[in-house]
Amino acid sequence: MNISEAIRTRRSIGKVTQEDIPVSQIEQILEAGTWAPNHRMTEPWRFFVLRGEGRKVLGEALADVALASAADPASPEAAAAAESARTKPMRAPVVITVAVTPKEHEKVIELEEYGAVFAAIQNMLLEAHGLGLGAIWRTGAPTYHSKMNEHFGLGSKDKVLGFIYLGAPVEGQQLQGKRKSFEELTVWIDEEGSVAGK
Repeated sequence: MNISEAIRTRRSIGKVTQEDIPVSQIEQILEAGTWAPNHRMTEPWRFFVLRGEGRKVLGEALADVALASAADPASPEAAAAAESARTKPMRAPVVITVAVTPKEHEKVIELEEYGAVFAAIQNMLLEAHGLGLGAIWRTGAPTYHSKMNEHFGLGSKDKVLGFIYLGAPVEGQQLQGKRKSFEELTVWIDEEGSVAGK
């Protein structure tokens, strides 16, 4: 699969089997992430690979966030929400938590550190696709909660940016993609001060 094909055929695949993923393939995906562009070679990404019982780390983090976010943490509804959140990481045999650790330096722009890690995540998704694996980048409000940092031992300036759920795809999923034409979203500027078509 060439890079052009990989970009156009990759899809978010949420339904995967519990079949084990070889460590060598996980490592290949992690290494792909490290080749993302990053200003000043700060390499601001951090990866946490959760397998087997290790997935419970994320489950407990999600449960704690659910309780902390509830209007009444002691209510039966809050307990049910926490229990539901606790089981989410079990949907895939491997979950890779991806975080950013911005470097403190006068010439390092924090937003660019985030951009580098987002690029790393895209690299990882494309690598997984090239290996024939199913992957989905999951986020949402709990991802950015301070309790998530606590569970992963991250500092106050660090931030979890998402979870890559990874596994062998369940067959029979409809994987049709659709995008607007780039022409609808592009302005060509060929001369100073003028906006032109092609």
